[in-house]
Amino acid sequence: MICSRQLALIVLFGIWLTLPSHTGAQEAAAFLGKWNISGEGAGAGQVYWLEVGIEKEKLFGNFVNRRGAIVRLPEIAIIDGELVFSVGRRANGAKQVHRARVEEGRLLGRMSEEIPGSNNESSIEIPWIGLRPPQWGSHNANARHRFGTPVQLFNGENLDNWLRQDPERPIGWAVVDGAMVNEDHANNLISKHRFDNFRIRCEYRIEPKSNSGIFLRGRYELQILDDFGQPPASQGHMALYSRLTPAINASLPAGQWQVMEATIVGNRLTVELNGKRVIDNGIVEGITGGALDNDEASPGPIMIQGDHGRVSFRKIIVTPIVNLKQPA
Repeated sequence: MICSRQLALIVLFGIWLTLPSHTGAQEAAAFLGKWNISGEGAGAGQVYWLEVGIEKEKLFGNFVNRRGAIVRLPEIAIIDGELVFSVGRRANGAKQVHRARVEEGRLLGRMSEEIPGSNNESSIEIPWIGLRPPQWGSHNANARHRFGTPVQLFNGENLDNWLRQDPERPIGWAVVDGAMVNEDHANNLISKHRFDNFRIRCEYRIEPKSNSGIFLRGRYELQILDDFGQPPASQGHMALYSRLTPAINASLPAGQWQVMEATIVGNRLTVELNGKRVIDNGIVEGITGGALDNDEASPGPIMIQGDHGRVSFRKIIVTPIVNLKQPA
């Protein structure tokens, strides 16, 4: 026999919510837009990003999990005043279902994991809170800003300016011939310094078939990838991971030293790779997978990804912007 909750889920995940009526559109209005989501309780420290919209009278959602790329939600609806969505089933058949309501401008939700054969009893339930992202205003990463004193995050001798993301694991990095080099699956490095608006310049070398990443403010990953000769991609070298695709692929072959320079001002980003502009004042729509937090209005550190493949850095310099020049 199918219980009422099971029947509701069958209806929910079998169709998209259409919004032909004024009442339906009003009900959806409170949920529309972008949300920065943070886990509470057992999920403290976990961050997500959600966008809810209407396209051709159908509700849609885009979601960034704790890790990975942006995904279009396959299942999303409003039931009994709640926004209900799932990113789909895992390989073991488990499904994480999110339910949320808007209260006093906040999206208050919970994630439950439903496992086949368990009578829909949840083995995990994590509460979370969604807040609206900042109102960025008008910025231009390409304006003639006034820069402050450069901060040299790596001096070629030691790792004194860095912390490890997971304090329970070895750091997995060492200084070799004037470069900081990681082991496979090493810790991610987090700078002790925090930055708001700035320009960063890095010189690095990646091994064949390897990848890494540079997280600006600890929230926005610029992908490092051995993809020489491949078409530009949303997860390619110097892409803002799954958000901004490079205009061209400016990668050099693996094993060669490469140079990136990025300027971030508010939510505007310009990136150059090996002397070629690959992102030009692009709009940063939100955090990327693996972000340390989603408090986008606050300064944040530089994070270097070490838990993937092998990479070497011989220079990391961040120059703060000390005043902002608004576009005319």
